[in-house]
Amino acid sequence: MGLLLNYQWEIFIALEIISVLSLLIFGVIRYFFNKQKLSLLFLLLFIILLILEALLGLLIYQETGEISTFLIIISLFVIYACTFGIFDFMKLDRWMRHKIGGWRGIQLLTEKDIRIMDRQKDPKYTAKKYRRSSTVHLIVFVTVQAGFWIYGTGGTSDLLDYIRDLSWIGTENVAETPYANDTIYGISMIWGLIFIIDFIWSWSYTVFPAKKKD
Repeated sequence: MGLLLNYQWEIFIALEIISVLSLLIFGVIRYFFNKQKLSLLFLLLFIILLILEALLGLLIYQETGEISTFLIIISLFVIYACTFGIFDFMKLDRWMRHKIGGWRGIQLLTEKDIRIMDRQKDPKYTAKKYRRSSTVHLIVFVTVQAGFWIYGTGGTSDLLDYIRDLSWIGTENVAETPYANDTIYGISMIWGLIFIIDFIWSWSYTVFPAKKKD
């Protein structure tokens, strides 16, 4: 167990690198060499690696009893892979079929795939998609944070004070924050940073729309 604690980041990064490579090899084997059954082994490998990441996080938590930054990050990766990652994989799969099909001189995309890819080249569609996702993220973020604050302060009477004075953000003393404990505070700070980056990035497609790709 000491080995896992000492090299937890290295193990996690190695698992992530192998996971990405397994998906790329899946595409090459499936679409370039046309080995359908063999390619499934690499997809299975990706799933196994994802399970190993989840187990790694669980073992680290059982050993330390703390929700550390490492545990939060690995949880985010696993949750992403099981949610939005599925759609990103479908996008990657279409991209690989498009590229490999071009190299082989054959059409590997279906008519539906072509329609989806054409639609994704439309800046208006892209901007609309990101506006929707950022709005959903905003609603979820505000709702959960409100719950955290009410739980941490024991009511709603002090909420406005924390909103008016945000000097507590970044403090190491959780007692100065509206959060109940260090764990919730840490999760919220990391999530807040991710939310800000995601929100700015998403709305950049509306504020600075790209030209439609050919």
